[in-house]
Amino acid sequence: MDPWRSLKIGDLIARTPIIQGGMGVGISRAGLAAAVAEAGGIGVIACAGIGMLEPDSFTDFVGANLRALRDEIRKARAATKGILGVNIMVALSQFADFVRVAVEEKIDIIFSGAGLPLNLPELVRDKGRTKLAPIVSSARAAGVIIRKWKAKYGRLPDAVVVEGPLAGGHLGFSREQIDDPAFALDRLIPEVVAEVKIHERKHGYAIPVIAAGGIFTGGDIRRFVDLGSAGVQMATRFVGTDECDASPAFKQAYIDSKRGDLVIIQSPVGMPGRAIRNRFLDDVQAGKKKPFTCPYHCIVTCKAGDSPYCIALALTNALKGKLEGGFVFAGANSYRVNEIVSVRALIETLRAEYGSLAAGGE
Repeated sequence: MDPWRSLKIGDLIARTPIIQGGMGVGISRAGLAAAVAEAGGIGVIACAGIGMLEPDSFTDFVGANLRALRDEIRKARAATKGILGVNIMVALSQFADFVRVAVEEKIDIIFSGAGLPLNLPELVRDKGRTKLAPIVSSARAAGVIIRKWKAKYGRLPDAVVVEGPLAGGHLGFSREQIDDPAFALDRLIPEVVAEVKIHERKHGYAIPVIAAGGIFTGGDIRRFVDLGSAGVQMATRFVGTDECDASPAFKQAYIDSKRGDLVIIQSPVGMPGRAIRNRFLDDVQAGKKKPFTCPYHCIVTCKAGDSPYCIALALTNALKGKLEGGFVFAGANSYRVNEIVSVRALIETLRAEYGSLAAGGE
C-alpha cells in the first residue's frame, strides 16, 4: 500500500504528491519535467531564460524564448502522459506571451510567482483545462490573490504554493526575513492553510496548499503534510538526478559544495537570491564589473546599466558548466546532495522515508 496520499489539483491527480520546482535558464526543461511526470509527480518546465540556448537568442530574444517553450512542452508531452506544468515568473518581460503559449500548448498547470500574478486569469482563456497556482510567501499574499481573482474574474486558484526562505534562486523575502524564525516555512504553512480554508468554506472549492523551499527528505514531506499541506514542491533535490537538464559540471557544483559555501547575493533584478559561492561571485563582491551588452531585458525590474553583470548570461554559463563566467543558484540544502541518481530512484527513496515515518519509524 502506497504510504502517501495522491495530490489532487482540480481534476488533476498526481499519485506522487511532489511538484518538481521550476528552475530557470534551462535547468528544468523537457527532460527533467517529463521524468518527474512519468514517475507520478508534476513535472515543471521553467520559462525564465528558456531560449538562451537558441542560436538566435541574442538577435531575437523574444522569438527564441517562445519557440523554445513551445518546443520543450511538446518534447515533454511526447515523453509522458503524466502531469506537466510551467513556471512563469510575474517579473518576466514576456510574462503574458509565455502564458499564451503555455495555454495554446494545453499545459496542465501554470505556477506563477516572483510578484503577485493578479491578472493571470485574464490571460488564460481556456479556463476549463489549464490550472492556475500562484506562488506566495505569506498568508496575506494568498488572501489578496484569492479575493482579487474571485472579485474580478470569478475564478479561484486551483492550488497555492507557499515558498519559504530556504529555497534556491530568487527569494520573496528581504535579507532580514530570510533568517527570521517568524518567516520559516513551518510557520507560514499553517498561516496560509488557515487563510485558504476561509475561502474554501465560503466558495465550496478545494484549494490545496503546497509547501516549498528547503524540503529535502521524505521526513520533510511528512512534516509539512502534518502541518496541513496537500503536497510539496522540491527543486534542489532534482538537480542531483540523471534527467536534470543542467550540465554535469553544474550538478557537480552541488556535490562539491559545503554548507558554508551557500551565500545570499543581491541579484541585478532587485531581489536577494541563494547561490553557491565561487570565484565569479567573489569578484562581484570585490567590486569587479563584468562588462556586457544586454539585448534581453528579460526581467522587468532589472537595472542592467547599474549591474556589475548580466544575470541571464551568468546563469546560462552555469547551465553549460562554464562556472568561470557564472554561478549556480541553489537551495539551502544543496550541500546535502552527494550523488546523482535517477528521478525514479529519488522518488522511491522519498516514498520509503515517508512511509517509515507514517508507520511510526524514526
